[in-house]
Order: sequence, then structure tokens, then C-alpha cells
Amino acid sequence: MQKKSKKMQFNQKKKKNKKNYKIEKAIKILKSMKHANFIESIDAAFNLNINTKKSEQNIRGSVILPHGTGKKIKIAVFTTGKNVKIAQSCGADFVGMEDLANIIKKQKIKFDLIIASPESMELVGKLGPILGPRGIMPNPKFGTVTNNIEKSIQDARKGKINYKNDKNGIIHSNFGKINFSHKHLYANFLALYNSIRQSKPTQLKGIYYKKISISTTMGLGINIDHLSL
Repeated sequence: MQKKSKKMQFNQKKKKNKKNYKIEKAIKILKSMKHANFIESIDAAFNLNINTKKSEQNIRGSVILPHGTGKKIKIAVFTTGKNVKIAQSCGADFVGMEDLANIIKKQKIKFDLIIASPESMELVGKLGPILGPRGIMPNPKFGTVTNNIEKSIQDARKGKINYKNDKNGIIHSNFGKINFSHKHLYANFLALYNSIRQSKPTQLKGIYYKKISISTTMGLGINIDHLSL
């Protein structure tokens, strides 16, 4: 049996297995744990009572976190005409069409967000096998297929995140960094939680959240008492 590290033993003492904590307490526990030698992200996992085989029950959406994600993101924009200068002036890291598609195909640069204007989608659609698995395929529901390039870039820089459930009905999403204040993490979590709650399918009856947990990138998960939210 593999011996537990001192860090793991210390962190396990900070939480009680299977106990559910109010979000305020859970954040305090996370911040008091021993962390990796880099600034870890804090992630949330929302296990939803949905049937992913029914398309109308799958959840996807976006929300602007009030205090951002703490991450500097690389943004690429597929567009033409006057939107090229707009995207460049708004701070997009790369703007183009076929040249941008070639960069993505050769994986010369790994972008965190792809924005596309409608007329570029015929080209962007061909990149689905690359962008889809990475979760960055432009989508009108996320506001990443749009004629309002300026707003889309500004929202992303402010801390807009996109979310969707996986095949097990779980939404995994980052909502800040371990060096954020307790107040800022709490506000970000509530914004994400409420956005997902508002996306509840109208035909779904009974409980919506089966389980919620938060964790650092390399840390233990802490279960949240979602009934207290």
C-alpha cells in the first residue's frame, strides 16, 4: 500500500470524510490546507439529477464571475471585414481566417477561447474534431458565435466562463484561485451556482443538485451542504 504523504495526511485531518460543509466553511478549509508549489485553481463539481440521454435535459450556459478566474487567457478570433480591427483593438491574441485555422491544426498555439463571427463558421466547423474535445468550439449559446466581437472579448476578459455537463451529468468548472480572498471566492461560487440553478430544465421534477464539491487543482474534494445555499 502506498504511504500517504505528510501533505495528504495534514489535508485529510482538515476535513472529515463524507461530512457536508456550508460553502463558507468549505472555502476556509481549502485555504487552510497545504497546497502545491504553484497557485492552484479552485474547481467545483456539480452532480446533477439529469438524464443526459435526453437532449432537453443537458445543461450548458455561461456566467461572468464577479471577480474573474485569475487566469490570463489566450483568445483567438475568426472574423472578416471591420471586425478584424475591432478584435485587434480589444486585445485578441490572434485574429484571422485560414491562417488562424492552420495554426490551430498544427497546434502551434493553444488558445483558451475561440470566438467566431457567423460568416466564418463554415471554416471553423471543419476544426470541430480539434476544438470540440477541448471544449472551445464556438457556440451561439455561449456567445462565442457573434457579430458583437467587442462584447464577447470584453466579457471573456472580465471573467466569463462557459459550462456544460459531461455524460455523467456532472458540471466541472473553475471559479477562482487559492490566493483569492474568501469573500471573492464566495461571490464567484454563488454566481456559478445560481447560473446553473437557473438553467434547470422546466420538465425536471424533484431534486436538481445531487452533490456539490469543491477542490483545489491538486487537493482533496470537500462536499458542500447544498441545501443550505
